Amino acid sequence: MTHTAASSVESPHPGLDELIATVALLRAPGGCPWDADQTHESLVQYLVEESWELIDAIESGDRAEMIEELGDVLYQVLFHADIAVHTDGERFDIDDVARHMTAKMVSRHPHVFGDREASTAEDVVAFWEDLKAEEKPHRTSVLDGVPRGMPALALAQKVLAKAEKAGVGSDAARDVTAPATEAELGDLLFALAASAKAQGLDAERALRGAVRAFEDEVRSAEVAAGS
Repeated sequence: MTHTAASSVESPHPGLDELIATVALLRAPGGCPWDADQTHESLVQYLVEESWELIDAIESGDRAEMIEELGDVLYQVLFHADIAVHTDGERFDIDDVARHMTAKMVSRHPHVFGDREASTAEDVVAFWEDLKAEEKPHRTSVLDGVPRGMPALALAQKVLAKAEKAGVGSDAARDVTAPATEAELGDLLFALAASAKAQGLDAERALRGAVRAFEDEVRSAEVAAGS
């Protein structure tokens, strides 16, 4: 059976509408058996891979690669939304996702959509944490919500930034002299990774262990501050 994705000449985004229709056709009866069998969980590996490929395209500065990789990431979003449409207990579509994101962005930008003032990017960052706290009152630590699946180095930087906002610093920063440039930093990190490999050590696991230990310090400091 041959399918042709429908498009609307009246839509301001016919290409997007066509892609949404293409996803639906591929997953519909008579479409692609592989697509129809996928779940949110089975697609996680592809979402991670496509995200890293997009990062590579951004860092290379290749416009054509960026268009392709942005499309791959967008396809993952549409794929998950189409799965949800046909899953009992979920039953949301891409419009629900978009509307939720619009409401979130309006809420996060009261200096644009409300009467709050912010003249610099620093001003915006300063009150974003307050807005997030209001949106997610169940969170009791600045570390709540940090994605555990992040690569160890990105996770370390995220946790350090969160801890700094809570007024908790790391002694590790005082024990080393930071390289003057990112190129020098890259060389140092690469040398550490190479040394770890030569000694049979897992650099990723080692850093995750250090991050977990620091997280314990942060949470203990938060408890002490609240007592």
